[in-house]
Amino acid sequence: MAHVVSSSLFARKCEEAGVDVVVAEGFEAGGHNGREETTTFCLIPQVREAISIPLVAAGGVSSRASYNAAFALGAEGVQIGTRFALCLESSSHPAFTDYCCNLSECATKLLLRKLSPTRMAVNPFCEAVTEAENRGASAEELKELLGRSRSKRGIFEGDLQEGELEIGQIASMVRKPETAAQIIEDLVG
Repeated sequence: MAHVVSSSLFARKCEEAGVDVVVAEGFEAGGHNGREETTTFCLIPQVREAISIPLVAAGGVSSRASYNAAFALGAEGVQIGTRFALCLESSSHPAFTDYCCNLSECATKLLLRKLSPTRMAVNPFCEAVTEAENRGASAEELKELLGRSRSKRGIFEGDLQEGELEIGQIASMVRKPETAAQIIEDLVG
């Protein structure tokens, strides 16, 4: 059994509870994140020092260099979300994929900290959440704004206006959809 964590404290608790593998996910990862704001490169060495079970690095792994760096920092494996979410075999909607492949640096935000911190691409829905948080919206107001199935609408139905576009910071490094085989070849070939 594997468990995703965002701190060495939770990694230790996982090991004590009998988890087989810890996935340490840094702040730059897409989708739901931990409340800590530790980047993958800072998190992996700290978690490696804290546990003796296998460690998988997640968040910001996008290239051969970052893949190799994860292993150099003490990980035994990597979890790659964004590149595979945007690959040709992905079930993501083509409009979502095209949008994310054209994001610029700094075009994602970590929002919804009062609920479950979530990294998403900037779009009108993201801006509405940002505005609500800036005016001090309560958790209940944010839940109402979020509604149901926002990520499904954005990622799988291609609603780029009202959908939640969960994606990692490395999206700006993905210029076009590739096959899963091309991604693997790029990382380890």
